[in-house]
Amino acid sequence: MTSGHPELIAAIVADIAAKGPIPFARFMELALYHPQFGYYTRVGGEEKVGAERIGERIGWAGDYYTSSDVHPILGRALARQAKQIDDLLGGPTPFTVVEVGPGKGLLARQIIEACATECPSLVRRLRYVLIDRSPAMRSEQHRTLAHLPQRMLVWMNSLEDIPPNSLIGLVLSNELLDAFPVHRLRVSEGRIYELHVDYRQGEFVECLRPLSCDALAVHLRRLNPEWPNGYQTEVNLEALTWIKQVAHRLQRGFVLTIDYGHTAQDLYSPARRNGTFLCYFRHSINETPFLRVGFQDMTAHVDFSSLAEAGKAEGLSVTGFTNQLSFLAGLGVEAMIAELEPESPEFRAALHLLKPHGMGGIFKVLIQQKGIGHVRLDGLRYRPFWETALTRGETRFHAA
Repeated sequence: MTSGHPELIAAIVADIAAKGPIPFARFMELALYHPQFGYYTRVGGEEKVGAERIGERIGWAGDYYTSSDVHPILGRALARQAKQIDDLLGGPTPFTVVEVGPGKGLLARQIIEACATECPSLVRRLRYVLIDRSPAMRSEQHRTLAHLPQRMLVWMNSLEDIPPNSLIGLVLSNELLDAFPVHRLRVSEGRIYELHVDYRQGEFVECLRPLSCDALAVHLRRLNPEWPNGYQTEVNLEALTWIKQVAHRLQRGFVLTIDYGHTAQDLYSPARRNGTFLCYFRHSINETPFLRVGFQDMTAHVDFSSLAEAGKAEGLSVTGFTNQLSFLAGLGVEAMIAELEPESPEFRAALHLLKPHGMGGIFKVLIQQKGIGHVRLDGLRYRPFWETALTRGETRFHAA
């Protein structure tokens, strides 16, 4: 069944009419990021899908929520980590934090406010860059950050707006890479095919075609998978391009990536034979991308092994890999929670970020660095994985 934003559907249909069946990655790109009608980019008031009213995208009243919607404790922890990074870099002026895909700007506000309270010497030198190509999200960010000193805030459309080898500081993303368009693959008769999207008799339909690009074939050779017939999964090539762009712009500093995902050996294991692709609408989950096209989010879990390898090829070494629970514990979350009234809504919300089988364990934190020697960051004090967890091959990691 096909439903969704009519102008967006028409644009996708026109793309198919011009090119034939399109890779699912192209369909996902248009559904989420079409310049006028995409899920993340569209500007406008409330809309309806049938009898359902569509409001905001992110937050408790939207389709999904992020850690910054739950409690500001992540922002406080990141401010502490930023302070340690600033010290390691020698207190540069400016100290630049680049947040890519900052959503509504909540995390930026929480980090800046925590810096102002806990490390005023840093906040005086802070330059906070928000990178977002969505006019809708940028409007939200301006409203969220309107009360802060505007001298420290800079908005950019893309990483390409930053000169190469110019950044000294921290590049941060929180739940960004999972929403990049993915190539969906399926094994049939011993061969790996790519899922494409066609339009027939008024509906979008799936069909299998050969791999759409050489880069995908090269990546699969690196993975060297042994998947059985019927196995389905996803490959996020755009995330690998993204980390290369980051590496080219960072002169000295760190890249901190928070997202839900796995090592390659876990993500592509036999246990995940149906892949990780999901759609979100009003906090409910479905696996039907042709439903509410342009009105629901689409995501897939991140391959942190490939992200680490792609960064290493461009000069980023791995500082460490952990989960959100361990990251927050290393930065003093226990003391932060002790400040809260037990059993209060704020107390319960903060604990939500730490649940081992929830956000605390599902969300991973990968930290990479460039232009600095071996360091030990407080956020990596506790690690639930072996040092070689990101290396492909035999099982090399364990639960703490």
